[in-house]
Amino acid sequence: MNLFEVIKTLKPTTPQPEIIPGFLYGAFRRKSISFYNGLTDENTIVYWFQSRSFTIDLRLKSQTGTAVQERQGWIGNTLWDNASQLLSWEVKDYANYQNHVQWPEPARLHAIGNCILEFSPSNVYVEDWRQQVQHGLFLGLRLQSALDVQSGQTREMDGGLIICADHIAYALTRLPEMQSQVAELDIKSADATSFDLLQSFEVSIGTQGFSKICSTRTGETGHDFDLDNFEILDATHLVQHVEVEGRAIDLIFEIDIYQPEYEFQHMTTTIAKAAQWMSAEQNHLLHHAERVL
Repeated sequence: MNLFEVIKTLKPTTPQPEIIPGFLYGAFRRKSISFYNGLTDENTIVYWFQSRSFTIDLRLKSQTGTAVQERQGWIGNTLWDNASQLLSWEVKDYANYQNHVQWPEPARLHAIGNCILEFSPSNVYVEDWRQQVQHGLFLGLRLQSALDVQSGQTREMDGGLIICADHIAYALTRLPEMQSQVAELDIKSADATSFDLLQSFEVSIGTQGFSKICSTRTGETGHDFDLDNFEILDATHLVQHVEVEGRAIDLIFEIDIYQPEYEFQHMTTTIAKAAQWMSAEQNHLLHHAERVL
């Protein structure tokens, strides 16, 4: 069955204590990153999709022209330290396209409007993230196991799917035998003979429904996400029957969150005095103001 047909038969997930602050849920595009040396990058394509407990991240220098060795994408657990108010991520090496963590610092965050500012504790950079969605379907599926149909063995893989309204992120790591070869490579200097190995790791993003607009895999841009061949295992698990590099694999997903109609945070609050000031000065303050994504 198609995924959207399957979820119609599911009950929405019961609200649970937040693992991370709820304002982080959604699909975010990085507007800019500014560094301590005065430089700012507004052109690198970066997306951060956040489910209840995990993140999918994609970073490309350009939509279709990023060198195979330079693509970045990963999936990992999202961790929140309430005492320090810091966000961090737990990402296995095999759950990272580059086979190592490129962003080791935790994040100090401040939300205002549809913007989240992410400060590195060392002050080496600040990132400006923009919420891309307002309301709609919120679905997070996290891969729990990958079963090789022929051998009956479980393969060490990670993956997930996050849908926020009409925005989609999908991640699936390499087959273990391919990952073991990648682990021996110096990815930055890898030649064309290794490109198929490298880009067998997929992170793909869609921002207008079912079509991929950016991907770690060459040739995936413009193709539809594979949302077919899903079945319900139980109230909290789905299975998708897929083919990965010529192998029949059953991907067993746990439902991380499912809300058919979810209101993503795209505005914040302020104090009454500040709101009154803004109202009084709006002729100047809001003359050129618009919603920037």
